[in-house]
Amino acid sequence: MVGSDYLPVVPVEKFLEFLRIGRDASPHTLRSYAASLNAWWDYLEAVGLAWDEVTLPSFLPFLTVLRTGDPFGVHRLPGSGATRAGGAAESTVGLRVAAVLSFYRYHADVHGVAVAGRLYRVGGRRARSRYVGALAHLDRGSDHVSPAVRVRARDRGPAPVLTPAQAEAILDGCARFDAVSGQWSGSVRDRLLFATLSETGMRLGECLSLKHCDWHVGRGGTPFVEVVPRQDHPAGVRVKNSRFRRIHISDDLERLHSEYVWELCDADAHRAVDLENWWVFVNLRRGEWLAPLRPETVYDLVDGLKRRLGKAVPSAWTPHWWRHTHATALLLSGAHEHVVMRRMGHADVQTTLTLYGWVTEDADLKTLANWKSFTTNWRGLEGSSA
Repeated sequence: MVGSDYLPVVPVEKFLEFLRIGRDASPHTLRSYAASLNAWWDYLEAVGLAWDEVTLPSFLPFLTVLRTGDPFGVHRLPGSGATRAGGAAESTVGLRVAAVLSFYRYHADVHGVAVAGRLYRVGGRRARSRYVGALAHLDRGSDHVSPAVRVRARDRGPAPVLTPAQAEAILDGCARFDAVSGQWSGSVRDRLLFATLSETGMRLGECLSLKHCDWHVGRGGTPFVEVVPRQDHPAGVRVKNSRFRRIHISDDLERLHSEYVWELCDADAHRAVDLENWWVFVNLRRGEWLAPLRPETVYDLVDGLKRRLGKAVPSAWTPHWWRHTHATALLLSGAHEHVVMRRMGHADVQTTLTLYGWVTEDADLKTLANWKSFTTNWRGLEGSSA
């Protein structure tokens, strides 16, 4: 990251290097932190404040800048991504603030910068949480350090999902099978990509990280895919939290993958690379041939499908909607939350409940729709007590 003098901002570079090496942070995480600190540095330069002289009163206007643009009438902060009309969403404000506070906490712990002491408070009661760690009782007597600034995340409501008709429209928009000719028309690769996201609930980065050796098919048992943590993808995509897991799949998805492999063999891809140990989703038409697919390319595919399908699909859908749809379908089918947690790769079941608890809760609440039948027994009890 560079400042207004076009020179690297050393304090930020040290922090990002710590995340890169000390925390092994993913490229996506580094970009997020860099964008947040870029917005913060723009604010410091706009108000003429040194980064190590910040106080709590001088920090608070930064929230206003993120939410509304430029309340000072100086100029809009360039490149912050938060100065459009209306400002940033509250969730983005929370991410920006958390990144800046983490930056100062690092410099306090490693370099003794006193600013963090003004932005954090020590002692006092811990914030109440729905989830308490199993070893939380061990540090009851220790001083608790918490941010002096807290941004409350607004309830975003139920996670967006695709209906079965919308999902089918997207898959058919990629490729269709002609039963008469026995041939596929369209891009089998694109259909396999979205079908894999739909049936496994993987994150996009996990899906793009797959290699053909991760598909265990044609062995007589239930086929499955292994999500293997890797760090050598050219686009920097990774398996979140570096957690290995196994996901069983249907015979339909197995056959679709086999069809795709045959197409690669027909295109002599196996002569160019070691297909067994190569990435599943690769460039076939644009860009370097057989180079691993990048997330940006997938989003270009999504934009093209939106234009072709029009009102048949939601205008805001993204690849991550498949993950929400998968988890929702599992819970509606009666799958236990702990099973869904393991299949989705969540760190704990609380994450699953927080994101998708509304699914089972809504189903339970629907059982109370016939209110009259429930109150019949109450009338009987009222009469007996009298």
